[in-house]
Amino acid sequence: MKKYINKGLFISMLSLCMVSLSNCTKLDEKLYNELNENNFYNNKLEVMQASLRPFTHMQAWLAPTGQSAYYYHSELSSDQLAWPQKGRHGYDGGDHFRQHYHTWTSNEGRMRSTWELMWTGVGYVNSAIEDLSKLDYVKLGMTETEMNSVLAELKVLRAFHYMKIMDLWGNVPIVTTVGEPVNPPTHPRKEVFEFVQSELETYVPALQPYSNELIGRVSQAAGYAMLSELYLNAEKWYGTQMWDKCIEASNKIIDGSAGGINGGPKLAPDLELNFSNVNKTSPEALFQVAYSRKGGFEFGWGGFFMGYDSMKEVLNVGYGGWNAFVVVPSAFDAYAENDLRKKEWFLFGPQYKYQTTTPVMGSEEWSGKPLVFVNSIRRESEGDLTSEGSMAEGEENSGARFNKYKSGTLDDPNYLENHYILYRLTEIYFNKAEAIMRKNGGSATSEAVELINASRKRAFSAADWPAARYTTATLTLDELLAERGREFVFEGKRRTDLIRFGEYINGTWWDHKPTGDVNREIYPIPHTQIAANPNLIQNPGY
Repeated sequence: MKKYINKGLFISMLSLCMVSLSNCTKLDEKLYNELNENNFYNNKLEVMQASLRPFTHMQAWLAPTGQSAYYYHSELSSDQLAWPQKGRHGYDGGDHFRQHYHTWTSNEGRMRSTWELMWTGVGYVNSAIEDLSKLDYVKLGMTETEMNSVLAELKVLRAFHYMKIMDLWGNVPIVTTVGEPVNPPTHPRKEVFEFVQSELETYVPALQPYSNELIGRVSQAAGYAMLSELYLNAEKWYGTQMWDKCIEASNKIIDGSAGGINGGPKLAPDLELNFSNVNKTSPEALFQVAYSRKGGFEFGWGGFFMGYDSMKEVLNVGYGGWNAFVVVPSAFDAYAENDLRKKEWFLFGPQYKYQTTTPVMGSEEWSGKPLVFVNSIRRESEGDLTSEGSMAEGEENSGARFNKYKSGTLDDPNYLENHYILYRLTEIYFNKAEAIMRKNGGSATSEAVELINASRKRAFSAADWPAARYTTATLTLDELLAERGREFVFEGKRRTDLIRFGEYINGTWWDHKPTGDVNREIYPIPHTQIAANPNLIQNPGY
């Protein structure tokens, strides 16, 4: 599909050649085959192949798969995860320090990469919409309803891209046609919000209800989850409260009218199913990236989250990592000792070879000694057992570690078949409960309490549950934010939550002190983009 590939090249070149305007005056094309739009779109299968291309790209900027993109900025600037320097490893030019301390500049390499990846994704969606809108669907053996459904998926997916771009940068261009205009102007965040809202409200009802056949695609359940998130953040993103709309969108999912896997959506029965290697069957999932090792497209979270290759021995898996992300000590302390999530979702304490009592040994500061993950980030190998520590003082064993997604062992027939869950029913329960509380002046109602308790109950034994359950007195907004953190740790949502609750620039965690700078609630547009496009306006404070 020559034209489609050419558009992809244009999209990539437009986002990547940002060093100088002169570098973008000629876009030489490299053609990988002789297909073009006139001889490629011959049937429904080929239409679906073209429409799904943006989905495969999206995981590069959204999932924690090693790209420094949306996930990196959402989590490392927040109060739960950090990437401290660990001896001779992990300083990386101070990138992770600046995220943790909110001292980034407009010249961050990882931010440039994020911008390029996300805008390339918008370009892929626009290209697919443009191509498919011109097809004679009857000649392809499709009905008008089928083609409209595919186009609705793409337009909702584009709105999702814009919602996440708006979340990071606020004031950005709105582009719906590939290459037009060449230098798109900045639009205020309010206008971007209106565009996203209009697209979602128009096209979500045209989507198909969620079903097993739509796993990994955009369904009504996914669309209403996006609307639930959009309305929940409307006061911050748009300046107007939309609590009733959030409740309405959430109810579309909760009551099953938007569909679900094997019927209507239900909470997973335990803490493991949503993140296991058979999680594609979880009745709680609403929208997911459909990874599959067997299909050659595996969810490789190991880079950011696994320790060094010694983790292969601990988990009996084939992947290690960069010993990068760790849990901030204050975030790990936020879990009660009897909270089952503290045991199920983290690696902590002495590490042993899989199903043995043989210790795994350290290789850096603790070389030749048993590896024990500790809830501190300081130079304990040098005798510091009491200080608060800092981003510069980590060691190979500093901090509790990720163990939320579980791949299964090497001999498991479903090894690394995990899907990455983007939205799940628990989040919709939390969104509705928060909207109810905010409508009620910040106080919990019995309905809000029931919604939160429904998921929290999985985290405690039957004996502990009576003392752990919330009441209308104990479920405050502060406690709701804390419980969101405990429930959605590692899921790439924390920055947005902290901003909505006013804690992102005003909160204190571990060695992070508040900046109080409202400009830090959005990132600067990368300076290379400003240099390349004279119509872009830098965000305030940068």
